[in-house]
Amino acid sequence: MPPLHSTGTGPEAEHPDYAGQYRLEAVLGSGGMGVVHLATSGSGLRLAVKVVHAEFAADPEFRARFRQEVSAARRVSGAFTAPVVDADTDAERPWMATLFIEGPTLAERVKRNGPLGTEELLRLGAGLAESLRDIHRAGVVHRDLKPSNVLLAADGPKVIDFGISRPTDSDLRTETGKLIGTPPFMAPEQFQRPREVGPAADVFALGSVLVHAATGRGPFDSDSPYIVAYQVVHDEPDLAGVPEALVPLFARCLAKDPAGRPTPDALMAALRSAAYRTADDTQPFIPAQRSSGGAGAVAAREKPSAKAASAAEAESAAGAATPADPPGAVAAASARRRGGGPRRAVLTVALAASLIVGGVLGVGALVDDGSPGPAPAVQRAGAGVRETARPWNVSLSAGARSHAPACSYADGALYCSATGVGAARLNPADGKADWTEKTAGDTPRSRSDDSAPVLAGGLLHVVAPGGDRLEALDPRTGVRRWSIGIGASGGTVALHTAKSALLAGPDGTVRAVDNTTGRTRWSERHGGVGTLWVTSPGRREPVYAATVSDDGTSTTVVAVDPDNGEARWEQRLSGMLSPVSASDGALFLLEGDIDGVTRAVVRLDTTTRTARRVPLVAPLDQAQATVRGNTAYLFGVNGSLVAVDMRDTGSTGSAERAQLWRLETSVSRASRPVAAGGRVYLSAADGRLLAVDAADGRLLGQTAPRMGEGPYTFAASLPAPVTAPGTVFASAPDGSVFAVGDGDPARW
Repeated sequence: MPPLHSTGTGPEAEHPDYAGQYRLEAVLGSGGMGVVHLATSGSGLRLAVKVVHAEFAADPEFRARFRQEVSAARRVSGAFTAPVVDADTDAERPWMATLFIEGPTLAERVKRNGPLGTEELLRLGAGLAESLRDIHRAGVVHRDLKPSNVLLAADGPKVIDFGISRPTDSDLRTETGKLIGTPPFMAPEQFQRPREVGPAADVFALGSVLVHAATGRGPFDSDSPYIVAYQVVHDEPDLAGVPEALVPLFARCLAKDPAGRPTPDALMAALRSAAYRTADDTQPFIPAQRSSGGAGAVAAREKPSAKAASAAEAESAAGAATPADPPGAVAAASARRRGGGPRRAVLTVALAASLIVGGVLGVGALVDDGSPGPAPAVQRAGAGVRETARPWNVSLSAGARSHAPACSYADGALYCSATGVGAARLNPADGKADWTEKTAGDTPRSRSDDSAPVLAGGLLHVVAPGGDRLEALDPRTGVRRWSIGIGASGGTVALHTAKSALLAGPDGTVRAVDNTTGRTRWSERHGGVGTLWVTSPGRREPVYAATVSDDGTSTTVVAVDPDNGEARWEQRLSGMLSPVSASDGALFLLEGDIDGVTRAVVRLDTTTRTARRVPLVAPLDQAQATVRGNTAYLFGVNGSLVAVDMRDTGSTGSAERAQLWRLETSVSRASRPVAAGGRVYLSAADGRLLAVDAADGRLLGQTAPRMGEGPYTFAASLPAPVTAPGTVFASAPDGSVFAVGDGDPARW
């Protein structure tokens, strides 16, 4: 069987010849923790052998997590899982061998053939309910049941990947303040009370899995996985397309209260009779099999833990011109795609210094639950601390539904928007408001509550509540000068050039309106559904549109003239790419896959149009990135912050040489990183601001959490910090905006 993925040239592709006594024959897949190989035992048994990444093997925490996975998998080995054959958690490269299971995952089956028919759906549900019953009887809670962790074998479904499972009789926890799982298939209590998660959470996940199997989408669906998480906690599931007779049962599985969900035994009782009833009541159930030689046959392997968003996701902007990010550094347009087409996801992309719509990039395996926990060790800055501004903290929005405001800095003023505040001009010295434009209600704006105002053409541009209008205000007084409709369809965003605000629609159409008057200058179409856009800092530099092919194997980049909308050139690159930034004659993109896992950074020379691919040492789940000079800084939802040297030394790059440093932070969910003044800044989900030394990856300091109270403190998006000379501005889920001096983060 051919390998699922090429694993590049990093340590994850070191391909040791043996794991214990087992000779490794081929690579089946790669995830955040390790690589899964195909192997054969001495008796001819086909095995799937997971080998931990070399760089993680020396980390006690990763070893502990791997031991937990092996222990959980051994406890539940049986008819509905991949039995553990052998393991060595103390080896130099820890490994685990399980029985190889022939068959596609449920995710691959739905992607290839579409939603399951009613009979097949019922049988799948009955099999999975029985699987959960036996898993729970073994005293284990899976906590990450999802379509990619369900194998459709000839003898029924198998549940795999116990990497984040926890025995119910164990006190073992993940890192303090973190939560692991995949938001579209997580229960509300996994976000609200992660330390109290029990078997009922797996039943909720099963309900989501069955809705996906029945419709090709989840019961909670959005461009942003973090908005999905908000919906899981607060909204009712979307069961459109589910067979009518099954809607009440699936709704019970998806009850917000764990006590209201059925047990696996009750589910079996409700599903089994229908699941195994055929026309003559004699035909056995055999799931649909993959075609011969397909890449879908996989072992019980580690899969990336984030479900891909249904379209490109946009990260919150840092604001207008700052020392960290030039104006219009990055923007993206995406449409909400609820179908199960061949490409359900385009990788996430940061939006720097632009007026945007949407949340931070996709979710992943690790989500901060908001609890402060013990702060990581802080290394103090050396001598020569620079003079910095006086700290301040102001509450910009209030009420039960306050969310983190989004801000930009331009012309000596701080401009912010927040829940209930369309825009406000703050004095950067003390945070006092020069003026504030209030909006009605305190309900978070689904499309614009994370959109920072942008100063362009002498006016302040802001997306109105509801996300369907772009308004221009006088930056001195807040008086509205003009307002235009930008369409209510999902994914429409505004990004800015020297003369125009570009309104990029979900179908690839972009309309340029004059920054000063709001009049349309031109309208053109480039790309299609899911096209992502990025601007350049120069006045005459083009904007770029990146469109991934339907099969996900290539990306077409188009350079568009900002003055007339005409295409200057077009280049097709291999891989699924999403743009990060454009500057100094280069376009930087992230290369990933449909699961939202980033494996490389690509630098496209916009003059010669030659591309250089630099693989990552280890994949990053749902990576967010920024580029400063020749260095790309990436943050993944597993808490890893990585610096990659992108200097051009050839058409390809070495992962080991290119990785400058890697920091495992205590933050599993954060904003896009911002690089300025030799520092890298991140805003965490609990309101902390972190500072990291850009040269060597040392954590220099962090502020106290600012989480707020009440049920609505889970932020669907996390605006990035904003920098100004001597000051760093950030926002928090309690609705506050605060400033700290950049001289000595250890004293924050």
